[in-house]
Amino acid sequence: MSRFVPGDVILARIRVGEKGEPKVRPAVVIHAGDSGCLHVFPVSSTPSRDMPSVPFGLEDFQEGGLDIMDVSYALTGGTVRVAPRDVAGKKGKLAPGALEAMLPGPRSEVP
Repeated sequence: MSRFVPGDVILARIRVGEKGEPKVRPAVVIHAGDSGCLHVFPVSSTPSRDMPSVPFGLEDFQEGGLDIMDVSYALTGGTVRVAPRDVAGKKGKLAPGALEAMLPGPRSEVP
């Protein structure tokens, strides 16, 4: 069982898109599998030009937060699978309403 739950904001080694090298970046956990693998939405400081992006800020955190004062964007166009070994830490937890705004449907439909 994973130690992370939906709504947690983690730091993880992720590659966004098909090109480029993976880098450690924030991500929002949307599903934690029994094997420990996580399904996440990557977070960016700028909205995507070719996929849906949901803005959120410090006021959307239930606890913790990101080290930036501007708006961040969850890249909600597709999930990224993250292995437990690629997680560098936890930055906080989003309030339930902020997480629900990122999901396309009820939480039970998340992979």
